[in-house]
Amino acid sequence: MTKIDFDNSYARLPEQFFARINPFVPPKPKLIKLNEKLAQELGLDLEFLQSNEGLAMLSGEELPEGAEPIAMAYAGHQFGGWSPSLGDGRALLIGEVVDKAGVRHDIQLKGSGQTPFSRRGDGRSALGPVIREYILSEAMNALGVPSTRALAAVLTGENVIRQGLEPGGIFTRVAKSHVRIGTFQYFYARQDNEAVKTLADYVIDRHYPEASEAENPYIAMLSGVAERQAKLIIQWMSLGFIHGVMNTDNMQIAGETIDYGPCAFMDAFHPQKTFSSIDHHGRYSWGNQPRIGQWNLAKLADTLVPLIDDDEEAAAAAATETLSSYNTVVSSELFKRFSNKLGLLGNDSSQDEIIANTLDAMTMNNVDFTLFFRRLTKLYEGGGDDPVLELFDDPAAGQELLRQWRDCIEADEGEREERISAMNAANPVYIPRNHKVAEAISAAEEGEFRPFHKLVKVLSKPFADQPDHAEYENAPKANEVVRETFCGT
Repeated sequence: MTKIDFDNSYARLPEQFFARINPFVPPKPKLIKLNEKLAQELGLDLEFLQSNEGLAMLSGEELPEGAEPIAMAYAGHQFGGWSPSLGDGRALLIGEVVDKAGVRHDIQLKGSGQTPFSRRGDGRSALGPVIREYILSEAMNALGVPSTRALAAVLTGENVIRQGLEPGGIFTRVAKSHVRIGTFQYFYARQDNEAVKTLADYVIDRHYPEASEAENPYIAMLSGVAERQAKLIIQWMSLGFIHGVMNTDNMQIAGETIDYGPCAFMDAFHPQKTFSSIDHHGRYSWGNQPRIGQWNLAKLADTLVPLIDDDEEAAAAAATETLSSYNTVVSSELFKRFSNKLGLLGNDSSQDEIIANTLDAMTMNNVDFTLFFRRLTKLYEGGGDDPVLELFDDPAAGQELLRQWRDCIEADEGEREERISAMNAANPVYIPRNHKVAEAISAAEEGEFRPFHKLVKVLSKPFADQPDHAEYENAPKANEVVRETFCGT
């Protein structure tokens, strides 16, 4: 079998960090899609991946030499409730590769069968979540959002039992790391401070090497994680994205978006919008995401207290002070990203008012989030008001908002071309509309993959006008609106 240059650093950690286990062998695996561009970026052999041997790896049927399949241990707070033992219940990290730029990446199979962490589950994946994660993770990457990536989607050739019998699938995920806040919590809950230190040192070496030079490396690491999380969450919000399950086991330590379960992009804007069928109280709503990010980081800080200082009170105070900068980053990023969406290039505090007024008017008038900012961009480029105003339940409210916006533009610094460039870079034409994702999943479950392939292709260029694919830009019709999303596991 063709060799892949695996270099499996996590598998060299102590045995309590994972369980060694082989994936189940699917009966009739079939490749749905291989991400050839990503494979080339990773320095993987395309000819091998396209061969029967490559399919054997991507399906878990037979792993190449050097692969060390492991199920990682972690815990987590799920919707605020503590779960002391979660772990990879349907996924295996098969190994790590170092890309052409020297960056290390995990390669993981999702839906690869039972592990010691499966908690009575079958460890398999239905096809729907595989299709969803491929679409969403690649769309997020194209939008410029740090994200795990999709290397491949595979049919297993067997059915799994969910609501009924559904076709099974395996998703090959690539990530800069699969270490989560919940990974730290797993060892902290067991009072295994030595393991927490081993994990922290590993994370610093792999993801925050600059922290090793700091006076207190663990404080520096915490600061780095907090900054990346703050920037990531605000970038989500600037695109109307709602993660849906911001549990501590779904917050990755390297700052990438991970775990595309009941996530969604908003159509009509509302700050309290949720989609997840299990988020009954709006814990992970669009507007609550920064607060939850801070809550999660506080849980990470708890695990690091024994490493920060022998004096527990002093350590806790240092961690609290470190996390105090989180809200500053959130506010700064929110101001910057929404100013750019509105085409405001200055740094005037009056911009806070137009940002707030814009979101309020959108909320009161059921305005489509992505279409509004895109049409505002077109308006500034020389278009008329009508395409913007028709998005408002009350066009008069839209007219008043445009009047305020024009006053701000008039007073703002910056040249016209610079403003157009900023707006175009901040306001995509295409997002993974929920109804289009649902359409691709439904077709795939019936054995028809053309909608999936077409959607992935359109979303690979989210900022470019694609006249032949205008239907992917449109908001859903009344009978197409998706009100709930599901994890699907």
